Amino acid sequence: MTLALFDAFENEGEVRQEKLASHAFVLRNFALAQASHLLAAIEVVQLQASFRHLVTPGGLQMSVAMTNCGTLGWVSDRRGYRYAESDPQSGQAWPAMPAVFLDLAKRAAAEVGFSDFTPEACLINRYQVGSRLSLHQDKDEENYAAPIVSVSLGVPAMFLFGGLQRSDKTARVPLFHGDVVVWGGPDRLRYHGILPLKQAQHAMTGEYRFNITFRKAG
Repeated sequence: MTLALFDAFENEGEVRQEKLASHAFVLRNFALAQASHLLAAIEVVQLQASFRHLVTPGGLQMSVAMTNCGTLGWVSDRRGYRYAESDPQSGQAWPAMPAVFLDLAKRAAAEVGFSDFTPEACLINRYQVGSRLSLHQDKDEENYAAPIVSVSLGVPAMFLFGGLQRSDKTARVPLFHGDVVVWGGPDRLRYHGILPLKQAQHAMTGEYRFNITFRKAG
């Protein structure tokens, strides 16, 4: 999708809900009012646990830069994908999850029927031009009862939302600054990804897109 077509999808700030599947939703502009506070919190987190390009078990470097906050952080290296209580780069505990993060995650989940969601893991992804996330399932958690809550900030991106098999057809969903995607229940293990980020600028993030993903991992 070209940036011109992205512009055609841009909204005017109203919060509204779009259904992707029976238990999957886009909450347009849900995080818009807190965007500056969320970005400030990301800056605090990355000062304690810097962004880095993780390596997959197969030895490939991910194009997306990542960091974590919360009691558990998602990591990847030659030994596999997993959650860890400490940052392997520093040996220290991950930064505490900012209150503004936790509040937004809980409210977004409750908005679409997932009450009592309290994530202990928060993965922060930083995209720049060309960064992408291939189709995958979030399945490194111990159980799948809790939903995934994913917040978009900065440059727009094209979200791919598929089925329970990698070969299933995917929907292309444009995501903008302040949008939140929530999926769980029978849709919890759907494949999803991000197409390569297009060249663009955002007033608050420059050339970057930030994605904050909340999970209950334990």
